[in-house]
Amino acid sequence: MTLSLTPEQARRIAVRAQLLDARRPVSLVETVDQLTLLQIDPTRAIAPSADLVAWSRLGDAYDHSDLTFALEQERSLVEFSSFIVPMDEIETVLALAPGRIHPTAVEWVEANRRFRTQILDRLRADGPLVAGEIEDTAEVPWASTGWTNDKNVLRMIELLNRMGEVAIAGRRGKLRTWDIAERVYPSDLRLPSPDEALRVETVRRLGSLGIARPGRKDSSGGEVLGAGDAGVPCTVAGVDGEWRVDPEALAALEDGFSPRAALLSPFDRLVYDRDRALDLFGFEYVLEMYKPAAKRRWGYFALPILYGERLVGKLDAKVDHKKAQMNVFAVHEDIAWTAEIGDAVEAEIEALAGWLGVEITRP
Repeated sequence: MTLSLTPEQARRIAVRAQLLDARRPVSLVETVDQLTLLQIDPTRAIAPSADLVAWSRLGDAYDHSDLTFALEQERSLVEFSSFIVPMDEIETVLALAPGRIHPTAVEWVEANRRFRTQILDRLRADGPLVAGEIEDTAEVPWASTGWTNDKNVLRMIELLNRMGEVAIAGRRGKLRTWDIAERVYPSDLRLPSPDEALRVETVRRLGSLGIARPGRKDSSGGEVLGAGDAGVPCTVAGVDGEWRVDPEALAALEDGFSPRAALLSPFDRLVYDRDRALDLFGFEYVLEMYKPAAKRRWGYFALPILYGERLVGKLDAKVDHKKAQMNVFAVHEDIAWTAEIGDAVEAEIEALAGWLGVEITRP
């Protein structure tokens, strides 16, 4: 028999799985382990996305230095491709990543065997290095109509990262430093088979989401979406189609639900799958930073606003880091807010400004 959930139950499962109810996690590593990843995005309209995601769970207990320490000193987290993942899960990541490289990229690496070997030799001798410190000796240039066109060193290193031969050792300012993999990853790595790694990844992904559609689809950002065949089949009243729900999340429903307000990064996993956010929360969202200003509905880098198990609006704000000001242009209400919601959201905006060390202004 297929389980049937109310929309409220489904939303609470999703919110709790993403650590966004009132019971906050106690550490950054615990947070990333539950979320499975932090997406890296350089936009600093408010703060880098990874920091926003961590702060929205941990609150003022989180500082950016915690992330740097976990990545470069403790090595409990590791940067891989455009994500930060737990080091304990790097075996699963490495087992799956090569199979997700486009065949034309694999062919380009094969056509540049000497170049590949020279990069590995240079890193082995002098790493960690930033890409700009490595000589470009590519036999066949990387061809692209995008920003990677003819960026041969960086493109080769990024592909070798995904092939498990090169690892991101840290950062020098905003630039990644690269080293051979064995100096960054644990020495006792034992990669599972791709099939086993896919099973582990799928179960962990559903655990982090709580509830998701079955099957899988690839997002434009390189992440896999969907629950595959993990979990328990279910339906959500009033929402078409089948879902899969994490059994542990189902059991947690009996523990009650403690609501709070949260300001989310546009790349937050609660809203990252826009179709899922619309189906479960009735929440329409588009990141409008690439739109002309006149065509934006919610703002350049509007933050989704959560209250309890509902996504209730968007915060249009931008931080002027030189002036130490957070300009709040608008707070969009998607539903009619009660005084309780308004007060909680305003308190969260003030908490965000306090964490950033800036003053709130309302132009």
